Amino acid sequence: MLIGNYQHNIDIKGRVIMPAKFREELGDIFYATKGKDNTITVLSKDSWDELGRKISEMPSAKTVQITRFLFSSAAELIPDKQGRVLIPQPLREYAGLDKDVVINGTGSKVEIWDKEAWDRYNNDLSGDDIYDLMDKLEL
Repeated sequence: MLIGNYQHNIDIKGRVIMPAKFREELGDIFYATKGKDNTITVLSKDSWDELGRKISEMPSAKTVQITRFLFSSAAELIPDKQGRVLIPQPLREYAGLDKDVVINGTGSKVEIWDKEAWDRYNNDLSGDDIYDLMDKLEL
């Protein structure tokens, strides 16, 4: 399970260190695409293939927009010896990534956030909404 929160910097070439814990779970090759809230979503090869399968099983008239959104900007990521991956410019622009980033495990996927956007998101969270969901999950 992909869990945890890590802060890193993107270097001038657009590379960021993917935490070793995440690399172990994601494998040698993984995939990045546009995510919710102007983030980058990172999936293992198996999860990426499963996503493609699910989309292909839906009527194409219903999937044109999501297919374009997810696949046109997607990238295969292969970590170098230092564990860095190159985030392509279109994805960096979409997520507003400039220097400081937060890399979050969210169970089955990883999200890469601009640090300021992550801080704003957390400041805007409603405690009541979170507590209601925790009650439903019996946490």
